[in-house]
Amino acid sequence: MNHKENGDDSVQPKDKPSAGIGPKPEIAKSAAGSPEGVNPSAHGAIENEKSDAVEAKEQSADADRSASPLVDRKPQTDHPAASVAPKSVSVKKPQNFFAERILPAIEMAPRVLRYQSRRDFLVFGAGALAALAGAGFLLPKETLSRIGIHRNMDSPAKEWFLNRALRIDDDVAEALYSANRRVPTYTKSQLTPLKNNYNGSTPDPSYISGWNLTLDGLASGLSISLDIRNLLTRFSLREQITRLVCVEGWSAIAWWAGLRFDDLIRAYPPMSQARWAGVESSVNLDASGNPDPYFMSIDLATARHPQTLLATHSNGQPLTVDHGAPLRLLVPVKLGLKNVKAVTRITYFAEEPRDYWAERGYSRYDGI
Repeated sequence: MNHKENGDDSVQPKDKPSAGIGPKPEIAKSAAGSPEGVNPSAHGAIENEKSDAVEAKEQSADADRSASPLVDRKPQTDHPAASVAPKSVSVKKPQNFFAERILPAIEMAPRVLRYQSRRDFLVFGAGALAALAGAGFLLPKETLSRIGIHRNMDSPAKEWFLNRALRIDDDVAEALYSANRRVPTYTKSQLTPLKNNYNGSTPDPSYISGWNLTLDGLASGLSISLDIRNLLTRFSLREQITRLVCVEGWSAIAWWAGLRFDDLIRAYPPMSQARWAGVESSVNLDASGNPDPYFMSIDLATARHPQTLLATHSNGQPLTVDHGAPLRLLVPVKLGLKNVKAVTRITYFAEEPRDYWAERGYSRYDGI
């Protein structure tokens, strides 16, 4: 063996393979990424074992996540480059609140079912009897007679109960009342026809020439008489377009002008203990044309409301007889039966005075 050959042997690596059997690129790449001394087939087995381990970890994490939704799962980053296909996890969506739910079946022993059915029947029967007794207590005598009950069930307790029931609306309206709360106002384009809704017959216009307004119950102790000229010259007129609401179910939007009731109270103060005003029309007639004075009560708080007027004009013209000439009360926060036409007297009282419709079974407050 010559020196050249020896030199070649010394340079040639010991484990250099022969020229025709070099490793394939894929195998070489896999071997390069494998730990030292591990062959490719062993590496593939290890990768399979790692994939199984990763899948087992994912299943365990899914179970943990369903048990504790607040624990976040951290991504696995410590495995080699070999990819693991993500496993789809089905998450149960919360049921819609308004979605139809399947009612659970309820099983009940026959003995318990019979007991509850009998109890419900007895409760229903007792309620029906109580309703009949209540109807018998509250219905008018004529109605009871028509259904075969001829016993007179009228009593002071019945009248008291009905009056209290009627007063509930008044209590609510009175509690909601505020001098700062005003009814809606409208424009002239929204005006609607105003009915002549006298309680009885429309008076003859001849009373207007001798008309005057009398004030009683004043702090001065005097009785004051004012004619329409006194009112128009002494007080400023206010205009407003408001809705008049009738207890009969109709309403109308009208354009009014007149002096504020509060201005009259300030000019002629009532006695210190006064809490009510009685407003009267002595020219009112009944349906047959006979004198039928109309009188109404109004609390002073409502009289002082900024939209309560003693109206003198309608639609820009002096009031006509149909609508209460020459002076009528306009109280938009009350029903129409409180809006007295052709007012002839105002008297102040410490206690609530008589009221025409309240004496006939209507409410006294009549707020809207």
